[in-house]
Amino acid sequence: MQLSPKPLFLFLCPLLLGAYQAPEDKEDIFTTRSCPAFLVFDNAAYVADMTVELPCHCKPADVLSVVWYYQKDLGTDNTKVLTDFSGTIITDPSRIGGEVNLHDRFSIRMFSLLIFRAQQSDSGHYVCGTASGEFFYGYNVDVQVVRNVLFPWIIEQPKDLKLDPSEHFQVFTSHWPWSVCDRCDVQGEQVRVGLCYIMSQYLQVRYLRENKNVTSCGSSAVPPHFGMSGVEHGAEFSVRSCESFCPSKPPSNPQKQALLEFLAFSNQASPGLQVYYHNHPTNTDFVLSCPKARPQHVVAWDRGSTPLYRSQYMKEMQTNPRVFIDVGHHLHFRPVRMEDKGTYYCWIQGKKAGEIRLGVYTRLGHKRSISDPDALFGLKVILMFYAGFTVAFVFVASVRFICDLIAERRTSD
Repeated sequence: MQLSPKPLFLFLCPLLLGAYQAPEDKEDIFTTRSCPAFLVFDNAAYVADMTVELPCHCKPADVLSVVWYYQKDLGTDNTKVLTDFSGTIITDPSRIGGEVNLHDRFSIRMFSLLIFRAQQSDSGHYVCGTASGEFFYGYNVDVQVVRNVLFPWIIEQPKDLKLDPSEHFQVFTSHWPWSVCDRCDVQGEQVRVGLCYIMSQYLQVRYLRENKNVTSCGSSAVPPHFGMSGVEHGAEFSVRSCESFCPSKPPSNPQKQALLEFLAFSNQASPGLQVYYHNHPTNTDFVLSCPKARPQHVVAWDRGSTPLYRSQYMKEMQTNPRVFIDVGHHLHFRPVRMEDKGTYYCWIQGKKAGEIRLGVYTRLGHKRSISDPDALFGLKVILMFYAGFTVAFVFVASVRFICDLIAERRTSD
């Protein structure tokens, strides 16, 4: 006896539909946190050259796009509006330098404000709102410059602070936890950031903090008469060596591997890595950023099979370096030269994450500005020749005039 497929399907269909449950709608993260009735500012401290991410923690559900406002000091008329009117601006961090204006270093993604390679001048007040003037959430950002780079083998435990009643404040350094090892199966490095903080009972109450008596040294919550200008205090950056092992990889399919080798797609140096290409003209500054790296990630760099360790390539460890790694894990070339072309690998959280093939070319026939050293030298040479020819012409003309004048007098006599 052979069953018809149509009755069989009609018999099993209720069972299949009963076993299926439609997924519940995900809860809107913006409805779980209500906006404060009075605008306050969440204190956030970062180290310079890192990417800063400021989430808009609360907003009405009917608001589909946000505008970020920036003020250096509250109450001033100088307000910058940071918006792309869609929240989908894409910024390439490799094209961004620390000297670039704030408007060219920000991006809005999923209502969060991202500031690439934040600088101390970016410190201030950031407010998430709308173009119509509604304000939802605020930050008081303190970007601290690294004053000291340490390579300690033994780290002393932080001591408990006791506030002297006779003192109005006390300054200390608060360290982040050590990062994971930035490489595996080879010698790597761990990093730790220490930020400057101040403890006092006289901090302004409009700024939110985890501890009501502790805030960062550059925060606006610090009373002005404390004299904390931020010049003499800054962040610390510690580095130490480490070793870790890469997780075991699943065995590869030999048939697939043979097919890839036959099609010339096999790359033994970097199997499974996404390849990125960059072309840049020689004798210009260039910054490499690891793709898909988040602000909280630790990043390491290799050139080919040679690791670029921070103990050798950090800017603070050299005098006027041409190639260096900053605190934000960016690889700088100042300037890039022909010998810099090649293959670079970046690691994210101890795993090799990307292969970057850098091409360097000589730019021919490009325009030079008047401030270019070569242009100034050429202009100087041209002016010198022009002055020399002018002097020679005036001298010859004067001699000829004198000779003609003497000849005329002799003729008249």
